[in-house]
Amino acid sequence: QVQLVESGGGLVQAGGSLRLSCAASGRTFSIYAMGWFRQAPGKEREFVATIRWSGGSTYYADSVKGRFTISRDNAKNTVYLQMNSLKPEDTAVYYCNVNSDSRVYWGQGTQVTVSS
Repeated sequence: QVQLVESGGGLVQAGGSLRLSCAASGRTFSIYAMGWFRQAPGKEREFVATIRWSGGSTYYADSVKGRFTISRDNAKNTVYLQMNSLKPEDTAVYYCNVNSDSRVYWGQGTQVTVSS
């Protein structure tokens, strides 16, 4: 009932920045939160950041705290992930998700590659 469209992935050098976007469409009137996960080759999917839709409260994984910033535009049903001071270990497929009506929906994922 909710579709997610991601953009902004790509190749960047270590120390550089990248901004990911994820727009939700469909049955979006009951969104509780949106967030980001990532999965590196050979590793399990891990939590990155989340933001509550009403109040805008945020929570980050320790590995990205101070470097990544999550934000949202309620009118556009869009969540962003500003990634600064990128490291090679940030290389992964980044997945957007949305919590709505007690269900979780996922985007297709976007590749982020950080070169040394």
